[in-house]
Amino acid sequence: MQNSNRKRILVVGAGGFIGSHLAKHLREQGHYVRVADIKWDGYIEERYWDNKFTLDLRNLHNCLKAIEGMDWVFQLAANMGGIGYITSHFADVVYDNALINLNMLQAATDTRVERYFFSSSACVYPNYKQTVSDVRGLKEEDAMPADPNEPYGWEKLFSEIAVEAYHHDYGLNTRIARYHNIYGPEGTWDGGKEKAPAALCRKVARAEDGNTIEIWGDGKATRSYCYIDDCVEGTVRLMESDYTKPLNIGSDKLISVDALADMIIVISGKRIGKKHNLTAPEGVRGRNADLSLVKQVLGWEPEMSLEEGMCITYRWIEKQVKELG
Repeated sequence: MQNSNRKRILVVGAGGFIGSHLAKHLREQGHYVRVADIKWDGYIEERYWDNKFTLDLRNLHNCLKAIEGMDWVFQLAANMGGIGYITSHFADVVYDNALINLNMLQAATDTRVERYFFSSSACVYPNYKQTVSDVRGLKEEDAMPADPNEPYGWEKLFSEIAVEAYHHDYGLNTRIARYHNIYGPEGTWDGGKEKAPAALCRKVARAEDGNTIEIWGDGKATRSYCYIDDCVEGTVRLMESDYTKPLNIGSDKLISVDALADMIIVISGKRIGKKHNLTAPEGVRGRNADLSLVKQVLGWEPEMSLEEGMCITYRWIEKQVKELG
């Protein structure tokens, strides 16, 4: 990267999975990277920041402190987790995330940053378009009329509207990505906030040969999954672009939960059976991303195959499980 292109960049939520990988990538590209979060998962071993703040971003003063002197802001901070977490922590998720997002928008406006990125979610899409396993890809325009599946999705949709309001009223130069099931190594894999790919990898890694693992739901629900490196590339391209409306960042390769579990079992080399817990939460019946717009606007689409990405992810989680004993 040429020195003339070097930015002073803030990544908030950099203690988490996507934020830490994004900050690491941006620093490797030669930018000055400040990171901020309320806690740090510690999975990436090497230093990935130039300046580090441990702050509660529900407080406006802390947001102003974090943003001071920055050119670009990537806002990925959120109270969130997998389907088990976001379907059992409604109030905390809405309260924390609304405060973080509104405070960050106000702080970015007050300090007149050059560009502001908000990480939204495929959870903004309505229930009535996700009722069957063989679901068509969701286009960005499908978010309205609104009917997200849980309060986390409603909060993300509200925050998108808030971002657009600050863009409209105050000229804040904004970008919005709707992430679809981002996975990979060096992320949460245990403790209740992990998502399906990591949870399945952990279950298989811990299972003895010949045992069974529990699958939430009947295994026929479907999703698409995007590898972390592809997600980071799409995110940076969006920030560098002039596009200000929401864009899907994900994969359009649909797979059932059962098929994903089978893939991981094959990767493990074990003989493992599956049992289904029909009382566990499983979210919408099917969700897939339509990538037509992001291909047109950014020339981006994911490159990592699910098989290769899951192999990398499983080996990393298997290593964590073995190290813990």
